[in-house]
Amino acid sequence: MTCLKIRQAVESDIPRLLPLMRELAVFEKYAADFAVTEQVLREQGFRHSPPDFHALLAEDGPALVGFLVYYFVPFTYRAKPNLIIKELYVAEGSRSRGAGELLMKAVAKEATRAGCGMIKWWVAKWNRRGIQFYERLGARIDPDWHEFQMSEETLRRLAAS
Repeated sequence: MTCLKIRQAVESDIPRLLPLMRELAVFEKYAADFAVTEQVLREQGFRHSPPDFHALLAEDGPALVGFLVYYFVPFTYRAKPNLIIKELYVAEGSRSRGAGELLMKAVAKEATRAGCGMIKWWVAKWNRRGIQFYERLGARIDPDWHEFQMSEETLRRLAAS
């Protein structure tokens, strides 16, 4: 990477950010369910107060090569917020050149500034390269907790029961 720069996303970045988000949806095999639009990003990330999410961008010169989306859970058992990484993606042609590590360092700084007690995220079990990357940074898989999910159909059925 020649002149890699990490910065907070601003509303005018949306047209460049959305295509990378779609690439991630294809990579993680949920493209058929991907519902994020420019309007969704605008409203939830830049017009809500506080925003529903924050985003860091990795730029190599004029090219957007990666992003990291995160949000805060303000109340936890530690009496400190958690920073939750929702998405981290580096475009295929830009991987293994430092963008992912710089994005992780930048989000760690955000967590420190916010007084967080932990950063949490999820990685697909099949994403060995991602798992190895995070372990190299010092992260560990939590052996004590299973992630549960309830689909929209199931939660509506439960709510109506």
